[in-house]
Amino acid sequence: MKTVTTIPLHSTKLLDRVKEAIRYKHYSASTEQVYVYWCRSYIRFHQLRHPKDMGSVEVTAFLSYLANEKGVSASTHKQALAALLFLYKHVLRIDLPWLNAIGTPRASHRLPIVLSKEDISTLFSHLSDVHLLLATLLYGTGMRLNEALNLRVKDLDFPNQTITVREGKGKKDRSLMLPVALLDLLNAQLAFANSIWAKDRAGNVAEVALPANIARLYPTAGQTWPWYWVFPQARYTIDAASGRNVREHLTDRSFQRAFTTAKVRAGINLAATPHTLRHSFATHLLQSGCDIRTIQELLGHADLSTTMIYTHVGSIHGNTRSPLDSLYK
Repeated sequence: MKTVTTIPLHSTKLLDRVKEAIRYKHYSASTEQVYVYWCRSYIRFHQLRHPKDMGSVEVTAFLSYLANEKGVSASTHKQALAALLFLYKHVLRIDLPWLNAIGTPRASHRLPIVLSKEDISTLFSHLSDVHLLLATLLYGTGMRLNEALNLRVKDLDFPNQTITVREGKGKKDRSLMLPVALLDLLNAQLAFANSIWAKDRAGNVAEVALPANIARLYPTAGQTWPWYWVFPQARYTIDAASGRNVREHLTDRSFQRAFTTAKVRAGINLAATPHTLRHSFATHLLQSGCDIRTIQELLGHADLSTTMIYTHVGSIHGNTRSPLDSLYK
Protein backbone atom coordinates (compact mmCIF):
# COMPACT_ATOMS: atom_id res chain seq x y z
CA MET A 1 0.00 0.00 0.00
CA LYS A 2 1.14 3.52 -0.75
CA THR A 3 2.00 5.86 2.13
CA VAL A 4 0.37 9.30 1.97
CA THR A 5 1.32 12.71 3.39
CA THR A 6 1.49 12.49 7.17
CA ILE A 7 -0.06 14.62 9.89
CA PRO A 8 1.93 14.77 13.15
CA LEU A 9 0.01 12.68 15.70
CA HIS A 10 1.05 12.03 19.29
CA SER A 11 -1.81 10.16 20.97
CA THR A 12 -1.58 6.42 21.50
CA LYS A 13 -5.31 5.67 21.31
CA LEU A 14 -6.73 5.41 17.79
CA LEU A 15 -9.83 7.59 18.27
CA ASP A 16 -7.73 10.24 20.00
CA ARG A 17 -5.48 10.22 16.93
CA VAL A 18 -8.58 10.73 14.78
CA LYS A 19 -9.44 13.81 16.86
CA GLU A 20 -5.87 15.11 16.55
CA ALA A 21 -5.90 14.77 12.77
CA ILE A 22 -9.30 16.48 12.49
CA ARG A 23 -8.15 19.41 14.62
CA TYR A 24 -4.91 19.66 12.67
CA LYS A 25 -6.95 20.14 9.49
CA HIS A 26 -9.22 22.67 11.27
CA TYR A 27 -12.43 20.75 10.69
CA SER A 28 -15.45 21.77 12.75
CA ALA A 29 -16.32 20.31 16.14
CA SER A 30 -19.44 18.72 14.66
CA THR A 31 -17.34 17.00 11.98
CA GLU A 32 -15.03 15.69 14.69
CA GLN A 33 -17.97 14.28 16.64
CA VAL A 34 -19.47 12.61 13.56
CA TYR A 35 -16.20 11.14 12.27
CA VAL A 36 -15.30 9.69 15.66
CA TYR A 37 -18.78 8.19 15.90
CA TRP A 38 -18.48 6.39 12.56
CA CYS A 39 -14.93 5.18 13.22
CA ARG A 40 -16.05 3.75 16.56
CA SER A 41 -19.11 2.14 14.95
CA TYR A 42 -16.94 0.58 12.24
CA ILE A 43 -14.57 -0.94 14.81
CA ARG A 44 -17.40 -2.26 16.96
CA PHE A 45 -19.17 -3.74 13.94
CA HIS A 46 -16.09 -5.86 13.29
CA GLN A 47 -15.74 -7.05 16.91
CA LEU A 48 -13.04 -4.53 17.88
CA ARG A 49 -10.59 -5.53 15.15
CA HIS A 50 -8.02 -2.83 14.42
CA PRO A 51 -8.77 -0.96 11.15
CA LYS A 52 -5.19 -1.46 9.92
CA ASP A 53 -5.93 -5.18 9.78
CA MET A 54 -9.04 -4.60 7.67
CA GLY A 55 -9.66 -3.28 4.20
CA SER A 56 -12.05 -3.22 1.25
CA VAL A 57 -14.09 -6.25 2.31
CA GLU A 58 -14.70 -4.94 5.81
CA VAL A 59 -15.49 -1.39 4.73
CA THR A 60 -17.94 -2.67 2.12
CA ALA A 61 -19.58 -4.99 4.66
CA PHE A 62 -20.03 -2.11 7.12
CA LEU A 63 -21.50 0.24 4.51
CA SER A 64 -23.81 -2.50 3.24
CA TYR A 65 -25.01 -3.07 6.80
CA LEU A 66 -25.80 0.65 7.16
CA ALA A 67 -27.70 0.77 3.87
CA ASN A 68 -29.54 -2.55 3.96
CA GLU A 69 -30.16 -3.28 7.64
CA LYS A 70 -30.08 0.15 9.27
CA GLY A 71 -31.72 1.86 6.30
CA VAL A 72 -29.66 5.05 6.57
CA SER A 73 -30.10 7.83 4.04
CA ALA A 74 -27.72 8.39 1.13
CA SER A 75 -26.20 11.42 2.87
CA THR A 76 -25.57 9.44 6.06
CA HIS A 77 -24.03 6.64 3.97
CA LYS A 78 -21.66 9.14 2.34
CA GLN A 79 -20.83 10.64 5.72
CA ALA A 80 -19.78 7.24 7.10
CA LEU A 81 -17.68 6.57 4.00
CA ALA A 82 -15.96 9.96 4.33
CA ALA A 83 -15.13 9.21 7.98
CA LEU A 84 -13.54 5.87 7.08
CA LEU A 85 -11.61 7.44 4.23
CA PHE A 86 -10.27 10.04 6.66
CA LEU A 87 -9.35 7.31 9.15
CA TYR A 88 -7.33 5.31 6.66
CA LYS A 89 -5.74 8.19 4.79
CA HIS A 90 -4.89 10.69 7.51
CA VAL A 91 -4.68 8.62 10.69
CA LEU A 92 -3.48 5.18 9.58
CA ARG A 93 -1.64 6.84 6.66
CA ILE A 94 -2.65 4.21 4.15
CA ASP A 95 -3.66 4.97 0.59
CA LEU A 96 -6.89 3.29 -0.46
CA PRO A 97 -7.04 2.72 -4.21
CA TRP A 98 -9.79 0.16 -3.61
CA LEU A 99 -12.11 2.87 -2.28
CA ASN A 100 -12.72 3.95 -5.88
CA ALA A 101 -14.38 0.59 -6.42
CA ILE A 102 -16.83 1.12 -3.56
CA GLY A 103 -20.04 2.55 -4.93
CA THR A 104 -21.53 5.62 -3.31
CA PRO A 105 -25.32 5.90 -3.18
CA ARG A 106 -27.14 8.39 -5.33
CA ALA A 107 -28.47 11.16 -3.16
CA SER A 108 -32.14 11.98 -3.40
CA HIS A 109 -33.05 15.59 -4.11
CA ARG A 110 -35.84 16.69 -1.80
CA LEU A 111 -37.62 20.00 -1.86
CA PRO A 112 -37.17 22.05 1.32
CA ILE A 113 -40.14 22.51 3.61
CA VAL A 114 -41.33 26.11 3.69
CA LEU A 115 -43.80 27.68 6.10
CA SER A 116 -46.24 30.39 5.10
CA LYS A 117 -45.86 33.83 6.66
CA GLU A 118 -49.05 33.18 8.61
CA ASP A 119 -47.70 29.92 10.03
CA ILE A 120 -44.43 31.61 11.00
CA SER A 121 -46.29 34.41 12.77
CA THR A 122 -48.37 31.85 14.67
CA LEU A 123 -45.26 29.85 15.51
CA PHE A 124 -43.58 32.96 16.94
CA SER A 125 -46.60 33.60 19.16
CA HIS A 126 -45.86 30.33 20.97
CA LEU A 127 -42.20 31.18 21.65
CA SER A 128 -40.78 33.56 24.22
CA ASP A 129 -37.57 35.09 25.56
CA VAL A 130 -34.34 33.76 24.03
CA HIS A 131 -36.17 31.13 21.98
CA LEU A 132 -38.29 33.81 20.31
CA LEU A 133 -35.16 35.85 19.56
CA LEU A 134 -33.39 32.86 18.02
CA ALA A 135 -36.40 31.96 15.88
CA THR A 136 -36.83 35.52 14.59
CA LEU A 137 -33.08 35.76 13.99
CA LEU A 138 -33.07 32.61 11.85
CA TYR A 139 -36.06 33.73 9.81
CA GLY A 140 -34.93 37.35 9.63
CA THR A 141 -31.39 36.64 8.40
CA GLY A 142 -31.34 33.11 6.94
CA MET A 143 -28.68 31.98 9.38
CA ARG A 144 -28.21 28.36 10.35
CA LEU A 145 -28.93 27.63 14.01
CA ASN A 146 -25.30 26.92 14.90
CA GLU A 147 -24.24 30.17 13.21
CA ALA A 148 -26.64 32.13 15.42
CA LEU A 149 -25.50 30.36 18.58
CA ASN A 150 -21.85 31.10 17.71
CA LEU A 151 -22.41 34.86 17.45
CA ARG A 152 -20.15 37.05 19.55
CA VAL A 153 -20.79 40.63 20.61
CA LYS A 154 -18.30 41.99 18.08
CA ASP A 155 -20.27 40.34 15.24
CA LEU A 156 -23.23 42.70 15.73
CA ASP A 157 -22.75 46.04 13.98
CA PHE A 158 -25.71 48.17 15.02
CA PRO A 159 -24.64 51.44 13.29
CA ASN A 160 -24.40 49.68 9.91
CA GLN A 161 -27.23 47.24 10.68
CA THR A 162 -25.19 44.17 9.75
CA ILE A 163 -24.39 40.83 11.35
CA THR A 164 -21.19 38.99 10.48
CA VAL A 165 -21.21 35.21 10.45
CA ARG A 166 -17.70 33.96 11.25
CA GLU A 167 -16.50 30.70 9.75
CA GLY A 168 -19.88 29.48 8.59
CA LYS A 169 -20.25 26.33 6.56
CA GLY A 170 -17.11 25.87 4.48
CA LYS A 171 -15.15 28.09 6.92
CA LYS A 172 -16.44 31.21 5.16
CA ASP A 173 -17.39 34.59 6.66
CA ARG A 174 -20.37 36.51 5.32
CA SER A 175 -22.34 39.63 6.18
CA LEU A 176 -26.10 39.67 6.71
CA MET A 177 -28.69 42.34 7.26
CA LEU A 178 -29.63 43.10 10.86
CA PRO A 179 -33.44 43.39 10.86
CA VAL A 180 -34.67 46.59 12.49
CA ALA A 181 -37.46 44.56 14.10
CA LEU A 182 -34.84 42.73 16.19
CA LEU A 183 -33.04 45.75 17.65
CA ASP A 184 -34.93 45.79 20.95
CA LEU A 185 -34.74 42.01 21.43
CA LEU A 186 -31.03 41.93 20.63
CA ASN A 187 -30.26 44.83 22.95
CA ALA A 188 -32.15 43.08 25.76
CA GLN A 189 -30.20 39.88 25.11
CA LEU A 190 -26.90 41.78 25.12
CA ALA A 191 -27.82 43.38 28.45
CA PHE A 192 -28.47 39.91 29.87
CA ALA A 193 -25.20 38.55 28.44
CA ASN A 194 -23.31 41.55 29.82
CA SER A 195 -24.61 40.87 33.32
CA ILE A 196 -23.16 37.34 33.15
CA TRP A 197 -19.88 38.65 31.71
CA ALA A 198 -19.59 41.27 34.47
CA LYS A 199 -20.04 38.58 37.16
CA ASP A 200 -17.45 36.37 35.48
CA ARG A 201 -14.95 39.20 35.42
CA ALA A 202 -15.71 40.43 38.94
CA GLY A 203 -15.14 36.95 40.36
CA ASN A 204 -12.49 35.99 37.80
CA VAL A 205 -14.57 32.85 37.36
CA ALA A 206 -14.61 31.96 33.68
CA GLU A 207 -13.81 33.17 30.20
CA VAL A 208 -15.33 32.25 26.86
CA ALA A 209 -13.85 29.61 24.58
CA LEU A 210 -11.83 31.01 21.68
CA PRO A 211 -10.70 29.71 18.29
CA ALA A 212 -7.30 28.05 18.71
CA ASN A 213 -5.42 30.65 16.66
CA ILE A 214 -6.98 33.57 18.55
CA ALA A 215 -6.27 31.95 21.93
CA ARG A 216 -2.63 31.56 20.92
CA LEU A 217 -2.17 35.12 19.65
CA TYR A 218 -4.41 36.90 22.18
CA PRO A 219 -4.61 34.72 25.30
CA THR A 220 -6.68 37.24 27.28
CA ALA A 221 -9.25 37.90 24.53
CA GLY A 222 -11.63 35.40 26.13
CA GLN A 223 -12.04 37.76 29.07
CA THR A 224 -13.10 40.74 26.96
CA TRP A 225 -16.64 41.87 26.18
CA PRO A 226 -16.30 41.99 22.34
CA TRP A 227 -15.42 38.26 22.30
CA TYR A 228 -18.26 37.31 24.63
CA TRP A 229 -21.15 35.16 23.41
CA VAL A 230 -24.42 36.83 22.47
CA PHE A 231 -26.12 33.66 23.78
CA PRO A 232 -24.02 32.46 26.76
CA GLN A 233 -24.89 29.42 28.86
CA ALA A 234 -26.00 30.02 32.44
CA ARG A 235 -23.29 27.71 33.78
CA TYR A 236 -19.62 27.45 32.95
CA THR A 237 -17.77 24.20 32.30
CA ILE A 238 -14.20 22.97 32.67
CA ASP A 239 -12.22 22.77 29.45
CA ALA A 240 -10.74 19.29 29.17
CA ALA A 241 -7.63 20.48 27.34
CA SER A 242 -6.61 23.42 29.55
CA GLY A 243 -8.39 22.61 32.82
CA ARG A 244 -9.69 26.18 32.93
CA ASN A 245 -13.27 27.32 33.50
CA VAL A 246 -14.93 28.36 30.23
CA ARG A 247 -18.30 29.81 29.38
CA GLU A 248 -19.80 28.13 26.32
CA HIS A 249 -22.68 29.40 24.18
CA LEU A 250 -26.16 27.87 24.37
CA THR A 251 -26.56 24.41 22.88
CA ASP A 252 -29.04 23.75 20.10
CA ARG A 253 -31.09 21.18 22.04
CA SER A 254 -33.04 23.66 24.15
CA PHE A 255 -34.16 25.64 21.12
CA GLN A 256 -35.02 22.53 19.13
CA ARG A 257 -37.30 21.35 21.94
CA ALA A 258 -38.93 24.78 22.21
CA PHE A 259 -39.42 24.89 18.43
CA THR A 260 -41.08 21.47 18.36
CA THR A 261 -43.42 22.42 21.21
CA ALA A 262 -44.36 25.71 19.53
CA LYS A 263 -44.98 23.94 16.21
CA VAL A 264 -47.42 21.53 17.86
CA ARG A 265 -49.22 24.32 19.68
CA ALA A 266 -49.44 26.32 16.45
CA GLY A 267 -51.12 23.36 14.74
CA ILE A 268 -48.42 23.10 12.07
CA ASN A 269 -48.45 19.56 10.67
CA LEU A 270 -45.49 19.92 8.31
CA ALA A 271 -42.21 18.21 9.25
CA ALA A 272 -40.66 21.58 10.04
CA THR A 273 -37.40 22.00 11.97
CA PRO A 274 -35.44 25.11 12.96
CA HIS A 275 -33.71 24.87 9.56
CA THR A 276 -37.14 25.41 7.97
CA LEU A 277 -36.90 29.04 9.04
CA ARG A 278 -33.84 29.42 6.79
CA HIS A 279 -35.70 27.83 3.87
CA SER A 280 -38.67 30.12 4.51
CA PHE A 281 -36.40 33.17 4.61
CA ALA A 282 -34.98 32.35 1.17
CA THR A 283 -38.34 31.48 -0.39
CA HIS A 284 -40.11 34.57 0.91
CA LEU A 285 -37.23 36.80 -0.24
CA LEU A 286 -37.46 35.30 -3.71
CA GLN A 287 -41.22 35.82 -3.80
CA SER A 288 -40.70 39.48 -2.87
CA GLY A 289 -38.54 39.97 -5.97
CA CYS A 290 -35.07 39.66 -4.45
CA ASP A 291 -32.32 38.69 -6.91
CA ILE A 292 -31.33 35.01 -6.75
CA ARG A 293 -27.61 35.87 -6.52
CA THR A 294 -28.24 38.15 -3.55
CA ILE A 295 -30.04 35.27 -1.85
CA GLN A 296 -27.08 33.02 -2.69
CA GLU A 297 -24.72 35.44 -0.93
CA LEU A 298 -26.97 35.77 2.10
CA LEU A 299 -27.27 32.00 2.49
CA GLY A 300 -23.55 31.45 1.91
CA HIS A 301 -24.03 28.95 -0.92
CA ALA A 302 -20.88 28.27 -2.93
CA ASP A 303 -22.89 27.06 -5.93
CA LEU A 304 -25.84 28.95 -7.39
CA SER A 305 -27.50 25.65 -8.28
CA THR A 306 -27.99 25.03 -4.56
CA THR A 307 -29.93 28.28 -4.25
CA MET A 308 -31.93 27.63 -7.42
CA ILE A 309 -34.04 25.03 -5.58
CA TYR A 310 -35.95 27.95 -4.06
CA THR A 311 -37.09 29.14 -7.49
CA HIS A 312 -39.14 25.95 -7.77
CA VAL A 313 -40.44 26.12 -4.22
CA GLY A 314 -41.20 29.82 -4.57
CA SER A 315 -43.28 29.33 -7.69
CA ILE A 316 -45.39 26.64 -6.01
CA HIS A 317 -45.90 28.71 -2.85
CA GLY A 318 -46.33 31.95 -4.77
CA ASN A 319 -48.86 33.07 -7.36
CA THR A 320 -48.89 30.01 -9.58
CA ARG A 321 -52.47 28.69 -9.69
CA SER A 322 -53.80 25.36 -10.79
CA PRO A 323 -55.92 25.45 -13.99
CA LEU A 324 -58.60 23.64 -11.97
CA ASP A 325 -59.13 26.78 -9.89
CA SER A 326 -59.98 28.80 -13.00
CA LEU A 327 -63.04 26.59 -13.52
CA TYR A 328 -64.53 27.70 -10.23
CA LYS A 329 -64.09 31.45 -10.38
